[in-house]
Amino acid sequence: MATFLIGIAILIVGGAVYGRFTEKIFRPDDRSTPALTMADGVDYVAMPKWKNGLINLLNIAGTGPILGPIQGILFGPIAFITIPIGCVIGGAMHDYFLGMISMREGGIQMPEMVKRNTNRGVFGFYIILICLSLFLIGVVFVYTPGDIIATQFVHSQATASETSTWIIYIAIFAYYLAATVFPVDKIIGKIYPIFGAILLVSAVGVFIMLFVKAYPLVNVWEEWSLNGFDFGAYFRSEKFIPTFFITVTCGILSGFHSTQITIISRTTRSEREGRGTFYNMMIAEGFIAMVWAAGTMAMIGIGASQGGITMQMTEKGWAYFHEINGVLTQISPTSVVGVVCQHMLGPVGGIIAVLGVIILPITSGDTALRSLRLIIADTFHIKQKKIISRILLSLPLFGLVFFVLVWAKMDPNGFNMIWRYFGLTNQSMAVFALLTIMIWLMTHDRKKYLWVPLIPLVFYAFITSSYLLSASIGFRLPLTVAYPLGAVVTVVVAGLSIYRGNKKTVAVRE
Repeated sequence: MATFLIGIAILIVGGAVYGRFTEKIFRPDDRSTPALTMADGVDYVAMPKWKNGLINLLNIAGTGPILGPIQGILFGPIAFITIPIGCVIGGAMHDYFLGMISMREGGIQMPEMVKRNTNRGVFGFYIILICLSLFLIGVVFVYTPGDIIATQFVHSQATASETSTWIIYIAIFAYYLAATVFPVDKIIGKIYPIFGAILLVSAVGVFIMLFVKAYPLVNVWEEWSLNGFDFGAYFRSEKFIPTFFITVTCGILSGFHSTQITIISRTTRSEREGRGTFYNMMIAEGFIAMVWAAGTMAMIGIGASQGGITMQMTEKGWAYFHEINGVLTQISPTSVVGVVCQHMLGPVGGIIAVLGVIILPITSGDTALRSLRLIIADTFHIKQKKIISRILLSLPLFGLVFFVLVWAKMDPNGFNMIWRYFGLTNQSMAVFALLTIMIWLMTHDRKKYLWVPLIPLVFYAFITSSYLLSASIGFRLPLTVAYPLGAVVTVVVAGLSIYRGNKKTVAVRE
């Protein structure tokens, strides 16, 4: 438990200190924001600070800060340290600067931000990457909440052969379409505060019960084993670097966030609200990730016989097992959510917590598809003032998402493959976002602070390149080869980023 508390302290204290530091670097002022100067009643709509904060939290917090930590905690208690440190100096910093740069420059979306700060080749590659990532997020964030609803409330197996599965999926699609095409304040602005309250209650509830029921948690300085499961062996065999940082995405740093915070940059009334709206909401997501990592470890500690989880080796590796009607049954990471909620919070509290977990992906999936619509519209200069224009652009996108969803549901390994590509594209987007921040700082008389985005840029350039080189969805090279090649890629990316920043700085001064 001590390691978990140390991590929480790092998250809260570190977030407060580093958040003020990043704010000092950016220098927010009292100039009018796009929400006021470009108001259009659709995407540029001024909303209160508290509402923007809750909406942003729900936008960025999908299944990543839950399913990621549920799987990431298997690497051991080191997760309680890496999550908060990464969140403070990586994820929250990333979110703050992108949200503020977007606000400062007219509420521009990420492709335009990348275009202004890099070159045509980088921009072209990024457009493909971001559209692919948002598309995969749309699929994932229909699949995961749909299956949680099916298993926890309908009590089905959520298989492709069950009619209830497709009814649930279609209902989620219907909501996504409405949230994608209607003005941001008509649906998102009205119901998200309610969703936000449920989300916070569920996360805080699990956090409190960790102490009330004194669940067992492993410390980094102790033996890394609990109830027969050896976290240390998993750490060594599953390639902590780079796998952990691809698995635990949204709780540490996520490229997906760059597509969401730029939505809120168009609804924020003052630049001085940026730290609370962007930086602090990522800290809140880090807290959610920490809670679910601890909750999963606690369930492993008490074991399946006591209503928790037992880890067992299968043909495909370690898997979660839970007793269902007295029979030890393998369950998915999605089902672990229900185990944690029911055991910690009881029937009523468990239902509220599960609702909070369902809300997370749904409230990220709708804005992911909304972002995809905005990016395509902005890139190809398609006017979105009329609702018919938004519908005509959204329907083909939804059709493609549904097609891939059907394939993923019919193929036994379909979802696992989509999740891996989602994680890789997600973190690759973060690399582009970080180099954009670095170049922006260099060209706006803040060159001495380029190390702030450069540190996570170098780290994640290595993580994504070495993962692509070594993973089964990539080139499957041994780590002895993937690490050196990844290091070369990292040096090239960092070097070219600094070179581009210096070149652009000279051009701006001239």
